[in-house]
Amino acid sequence: MPFISKINRQSDYNLFRSATPLVIDNGASYFRIGWAGEDDPRVIFRNIVQRPRHKTTGETVTIVGDHDPALLKYFDCTRSGPRSAFDSNVVYQFEIMEYILDFGFDRMGANGSEIDHPVLITECVCNPVQSRSKMGELLFETYGVPSIAFGVDAAFSYKYNQLQGICDRDGLAMCPGFTTTHVIPFIDGEPMYKGCCRTNVGGYHVTNYLKQLLSLKYPYHMGRFTWEKVEDLKMEHCYIAQDYISEAKLFQRGTKEAEEKTRLWQLPWVPPPTEEPPSEEEIARKAAIKEKLGQRLREMAEAKRSSKINELENELHGLEFLLNQLEQVAESDIPSFLAETGYVSRQEIESARNRTTQSLRKAKGEPKSEQTETEKADSSNNEKYSLVNVADEMLTPEQLIEKKKQLSIKSMSEGRMRLKQKRQEAELERERKQQLEEEKRLENPELYLEQLHAKYKDLSEKVDQRKRLKTNGGHTNGNNLSGGVGRGERLNAAQRERMRLLTTAAFDRGKGEDTFGAKDEDWQLYKLMSRDNDDDDEGPDEDDAELARISSRLQDLDPTFVPKLETSTSQTAEVPRARPLTKEDFQIVFGVERFRCPEILFNPNWVAVDQVGLDEMAGVSMRRLSYKDESLESRLTSSILLTGGSSLFPGIIERLEAGIRMIRPCGSPIKIVRALDPVMDAWRGASAYASGPQFHTQTFSKMDYYEKGEDWLRSYQLKYSL
Repeated sequence: MPFISKINRQSDYNLFRSATPLVIDNGASYFRIGWAGEDDPRVIFRNIVQRPRHKTTGETVTIVGDHDPALLKYFDCTRSGPRSAFDSNVVYQFEIMEYILDFGFDRMGANGSEIDHPVLITECVCNPVQSRSKMGELLFETYGVPSIAFGVDAAFSYKYNQLQGICDRDGLAMCPGFTTTHVIPFIDGEPMYKGCCRTNVGGYHVTNYLKQLLSLKYPYHMGRFTWEKVEDLKMEHCYIAQDYISEAKLFQRGTKEAEEKTRLWQLPWVPPPTEEPPSEEEIARKAAIKEKLGQRLREMAEAKRSSKINELENELHGLEFLLNQLEQVAESDIPSFLAETGYVSRQEIESARNRTTQSLRKAKGEPKSEQTETEKADSSNNEKYSLVNVADEMLTPEQLIEKKKQLSIKSMSEGRMRLKQKRQEAELERERKQQLEEEKRLENPELYLEQLHAKYKDLSEKVDQRKRLKTNGGHTNGNNLSGGVGRGERLNAAQRERMRLLTTAAFDRGKGEDTFGAKDEDWQLYKLMSRDNDDDDEGPDEDDAELARISSRLQDLDPTFVPKLETSTSQTAEVPRARPLTKEDFQIVFGVERFRCPEILFNPNWVAVDQVGLDEMAGVSMRRLSYKDESLESRLTSSILLTGGSSLFPGIIERLEAGIRMIRPCGSPIKIVRALDPVMDAWRGASAYASGPQFHTQTFSKMDYYEKGEDWLRSYQLKYSL
């Protein structure tokens, strides 16, 4: 379960006497403060500080402990992340520590800057004198604390559980904490710091390892894996495997037991809206609207067509009237008559009448007569190419030049007409074949589909064979496989001929001086080597076109047909098709990650920490004791207490017992128990210790600080058995 913070400001600070000590559990993960003699601390918050800027005013604010994500939207947190005062469980950033203490004393209800209560504060095992002296200076100089006592959090937890009958006076306190793991031997109720052992791996590294694994596994959901959320997932789902190799093989085989151990985290997902088919009333309404709009467009088109027909008829009547008037005009008066009408000649008027007649027929929808088209084409050709049929003797030099131009233009025009006619004939032939194929399909669909498949198979084999021949030059390696290894075997006949000409050109004229190019016929060689003369150059192939047509036809008729992919080294990879996101795309699956991440407590080298694991630390700690006594070692292993937040993983006791049994003699007594509350027992033990009548004898007063200085703290050591 995730840890809960309590940051409500207390209102009974002034009700406690000045002799009542304040108890502070200054952990690397959480800061806990309360009154001595009470069962639970008054204030709990995360031991971090963040200093973001306000987005509007630009003012820098200080946020201590947990924060409300809804409030952070008003601050720019990109340049200032959460910072801790600890480095491997040792306080070294005392500016941040001052913010933490300010917030903690304020939440306890202290009004002024002076704290007139004794303070018992926890520290790590073998805390450096520099860190301890700076903490004493901060409490004495800044807050005016009358006296201070320093104690080890794991020792307080062991003593508290000893009072509850959980462990004995002789034993081992194993504390897998947030950033480090400690093992402290206890003899006659007192910790033996000479035999303690430490490894720089803890719950922080487990969380960070889990965060990295999930980010690599689901990179598109990386924004979801915040530190707080991954911490909650670790406490809820992770466990210690009894045998890591066997557990990993279990998941590798994908057995039913592995499926039962797999956990699922469903991210928020909203299914895409499904479009319901329109009702019959809606379809009828849309059809009526469409019909109404179509009728309106038809009426508008009919009105426009009628207006155009009337205009063309009036224009045609005017041209016919003009031609009739022209016939009645005398020959000498024709130029003046035409000048008044705006036309140059009678032929121009007739041409305008023919164009108007054709436009009128088109507007009325009458079919074009072939005779009219032919006459029109002949008349237009006669007008365009008037000098073609005239003899050269009758033409002037300028007319001869014009005649040549007309002959060239006429030949190109006739060529285009022939090409157009061929295309039309090919189109008609293709339509006829399609009509015949459709008749065959309707007559016997199954037979038609079978024939189409057989034709597709034959054509594909033919195309593949041609490509293989083109690639390998018709050579094989004896096993009917393409085995050309040199460039010469990959060239066709024309390309090999070009290479032969190139290699022998310089030697055709003798072995002496190279005189190639001295004669004009030498340059004819390039015509033989030109690629334009190849008969098998790449171009549109009928077989490829027919194969593509049959493939398209089969895809339309046979849903099970899959076209053959072209095997080519230059073929690019197919772009994956986009698919709609489903519920499974927003699911985070926890399989091997559940036991892989906590395994670093026993194998720190997985995260590049070259130190011993949790089970080996017990043996190292006992070997560091100054005196060797088998009975003492048996008493120590008979009372092993697990405390600290990382001791809450399921299966850690069984795994630790199996690991210690491997380094102890056969038959040695081993008993491992977990603390009543591994997270809160350190503060509760300190609270019970500070409430004792002999607590003031273990404190370091402000007077001693001014008189003896910081060096006296080097020899300061708290006695836990009073």
